[in-house]
Amino acid sequence: MTPPFLGLSRVTKRYGGRGGVESVSLDVQPGESVVIVGPSGSGKTTLLRLVAGFERPEEGEIWLEGRRVAGAAHSSVPPCERRIGFVFQDLALWPHLTVRGNLEFVVDSASRRSERAERITRTLRLCRIEPQLDDRYPHQLSGGEQQRVALARSLVGSPRLLLLDEPFSSLDPALRVTLRSELAALQRQLRVTTIYVTHDEEDASALADRCVTMRNGRIESVG
Repeated sequence: MTPPFLGLSRVTKRYGGRGGVESVSLDVQPGESVVIVGPSGSGKTTLLRLVAGFERPEEGEIWLEGRRVAGAAHSSVPPCERRIGFVFQDLALWPHLTVRGNLEFVVDSASRRSERAERITRTLRLCRIEPQLDDRYPHQLSGGEQQRVALARSLVGSPRLLLLDEPFSSLDPALRVTLRSELAALQRQLRVTTIYVTHDEEDASALADRCVTMRNGRIESVG
């Protein structure tokens, strides 16, 4: 049997003996868009951080493309080797870098300068970022423009897995609908395997091939 693209087996991570995730198992197939929904404190963000390698499980294992990348009794593969793009809830754009600089920071330094420039330009265009924004800093951008830059930064390294942690939660409803539609179109175009965390059911219905509901650190349902 072909292994899943991403596999979590009985993964547990607690904070001070409480919170986090508890014995979570989940398989994600190549190119699939999985949306994780649930109330605040249900373990959604912790699950993403475990997959990305920012946290290490106390129990269980995490596999990526048939390779074990984390486990309680095994050395973890560091985040930089997992080829994962991450869009944080607060976006975490580097304030001292321009739009282009934010993307340059994560592009493979081993590639030629002309190749890096071409990849960055292509990604900015893909995410509908106007060329005149290239040299602006994050504080000079609107909320929607910052969201697009954060998404472009997560994609410019050609990730094999894209993780998004409630990236549209701070936006007004109209802009949220627009960016949600753009993200859905991008996911279909690129076919990058995606895990999207939200508490918004409209996000789930627009973006999910499959929806996972979490509560109190556990998966409650998959559908």
